[in-house]
Amino acid sequence: MRVELKQHFQIESARFLPYLDKSHPCAHMHGHSFKIILSFVGEVDSQIGWLIDYHQVSQIMKPVLQQIDHRVLNEVSGLENPTSENLAKWVFDQLKPKISILTSVNISETPFTECIYSG
Repeated sequence: MRVELKQHFQIESARFLPYLDKSHPCAHMHGHSFKIILSFVGEVDSQIGWLIDYHQVSQIMKPVLQQIDHRVLNEVSGLENPTSENLAKWVFDQLKPKISILTSVNISETPFTECIYSG
């Protein structure tokens, strides 16, 4: 049986987007409650009955979250221009070597916006 599984995380982070005109509100330091959704696709293990253990994902995600939660994202290596697009790719790149069935990372910086990076 093939399924898609999703696991949600949330971080609180500050950022500014350095390449925008100074008149743009996002050019200045501001914060977001970013929602991060990881998606996994694959075959369910017929004996265990699941695709991947949510607890295992949480443990792998923990050091990634520690780098970006309650931080200024611009100060994180690789996130000097921390757009949602760049954050989604950065999270994907951190996790994909450890979780091969990761298919996408979804970043929402507000309840009305989202970015999906699929590698």
